[in-house]
Amino acid sequence: MDILAQVLDRVRLGGTLLFHFELGHPWNLSLPKRPYALFHYLSRGSATLVLEQGQELQVTEGDFVVITRGEPHVLYSDRAAKPLQIVDLDRSSSRLGVVRHGGRAKPHTTMICGNFTMSRPLYGGVLDILPHVLLLKPNADGGWLEAILRRMVSESARQRPGQSVALSRLTEVLFVEVLRCWIASLGPGQGGWLGAISDPHIGPALKLIHESPERPWTLSELGHRVGLGRSAFSARFTRLVGQSMHRYAIERRMAEAAFLLETSDEPIARIASRVGYETAAAFSKLFHRHHGLSPGRYRAAQRLDGSQEAD
Repeated sequence: MDILAQVLDRVRLGGTLLFHFELGHPWNLSLPKRPYALFHYLSRGSATLVLEQGQELQVTEGDFVVITRGEPHVLYSDRAAKPLQIVDLDRSSSRLGVVRHGGRAKPHTTMICGNFTMSRPLYGGVLDILPHVLLLKPNADGGWLEAILRRMVSESARQRPGQSVALSRLTEVLFVEVLRCWIASLGPGQGGWLGAISDPHIGPALKLIHESPERPWTLSELGHRVGLGRSAFSARFTRLVGQSMHRYAIERRMAEAAFLLETSDEPIARIASRVGYETAAAFSKLFHRHHGLSPGRYRAAQRLDGSQEAD
């Protein structure tokens, strides 16, 4: 099993391009808080990015930045310039809007902005693991990024059948590549379960938990399966994943249960059994503690949200 593929498939990943900026010095953009991750790609020029809480970084040509939790932020060539308030990010049109802003002085900056969305954020917790700002610098293998974005710009330039689906699929590929690059940059103990996937001992243990979340996994059993003693396995798992094996296994069960409640009509007792609980009562109690709703109410709420989105 490819754990990352399973998680990304179940969170229903999507997204699109929002704006293509053409900016002349001096310029200043102010972006409000959004309920999704935003990304910026500088195809030319440079900028300073500042988050609301004060974190600041320099962005140069070829850089790709992800604001993983949609926090308010500003981008500018000159902080003293009057900021352009970018409030219309949820455009009804799927066509990429070109925004020209700033003065006429060089250097000119061009930037593409878009979003990543997850319809089932509770399942994977992928964005929660990422830092608030993810900055990817261009490298020798960076041609994939420009190629994907160029195709997305071309797709957004004119209305064609299936455009929204094409953009969503291209965004999925873009997000997977961003994650791959970030995972490759991690050191030992960084990145939670995403970083631990590549560990020769903990990676296989995570795979076993994801393949069979219903099993009553013990430290001794999993440690034996991956070639470590109980104590060594427990310490390594907690250090690399950032939580104990038991806690991680419970979260996987609750995430799997939430997915089944949303996507199937199986009775709650059957779902309880599928995720490792002998009684619906025991399962319901833990599910409520984890998600804040009983399984029945959670299912009803998800169905209501789905029907409203369809409208």
